[in-house]
Amino acid sequence: MKVLIIGLGSIASKHIAALRTVNAECSIWALRSKTNAKSNTGIINIYDWKDIPDDLDFIIVSNVTSQHLETITQCLKYKVPLFVEKPPFNTLDGTDAVLKKIKEVGIRTYTAFNFRFNPLIKWLKENLEGKRIIEIQTYCGSYLPDWRPSRDYRRVYSANKDLGGGVHLDLIHELDYTFWLFGTPNKVESKRRKISDLEINSIDSAQYWLEYDRMNITISLNYFRRDPKRQMEIVFDDTTWIVDLLHGKITDSNGLLIFEDLKKENTYENQMKYFISQLHSGNAFMNDLEESSCLLKYCLTE
Repeated sequence: MKVLIIGLGSIASKHIAALRTVNAECSIWALRSKTNAKSNTGIINIYDWKDIPDDLDFIIVSNVTSQHLETITQCLKYKVPLFVEKPPFNTLDGTDAVLKKIKEVGIRTYTAFNFRFNPLIKWLKENLEGKRIIEIQTYCGSYLPDWRPSRDYRRVYSANKDLGGGVHLDLIHELDYTFWLFGTPNKVESKRRKISDLEINSIDSAQYWLEYDRMNITISLNYFRRDPKRQMEIVFDDTTWIVDLLHGKITDSNGLLIFEDLKKENTYENQMKYFISQLHSGNAFMNDLEESSCLLKYCLTE
């Protein structure tokens, strides 16, 4: 198997590790933007599009979000499936044209939302059907400078809106798994702001209010919480489930354990297993670029 990866940052390394676990014999090329880029064991560095092998099996797009539109457009001529790191784009401008071209060329695409492979989210997908839900509150907050302690947080792409940074894009997982679990809401309202003292020019606070026929969902995201929290509270007629994504467990309002991820499953590895399986079968991928672009509209418009 031959794979090209474009963008060799921290997330890319997770995709590469997952790929090597699923297919230890794969050959990996990396298209680098700098000729003095560090070499990585087992990865072949190339510096020009003309040096890309002709017989690729697929391409991983994991460079900064602001470059996705141009990169994906460049990739279409190779007519191979695309594995695109979330979020798909940082703007809606020009996306309709590239989505139309993807359909015309007949390329299969997948947007990498690895939280769909989180055991807690998968368990909810299988066990919520038929239950009467009244309200859901979803929260994800952490401190941006702690994300990459070895780097100046002011210089990472998350801090720069022009590179596609912003909590509404970085933490788009919460919207994705909400839509995946409960479907598209009837109405969405949102508010996005920069309110903390962090030295960044990107959005650090985002709230969403989702209206369904018989329930409401609120989603709150931020970059400034010192003690990380990533939870979903699901309110039923008679109890509440607390879905703790940081600690891998679901409990009820009395503290009773309902489900726990004892294996500490690797979501990136499970995601890659799914992708490779679909790749070989020829079946369409869930969450293609058209689907994820629809979700993106809720992140970028008020």
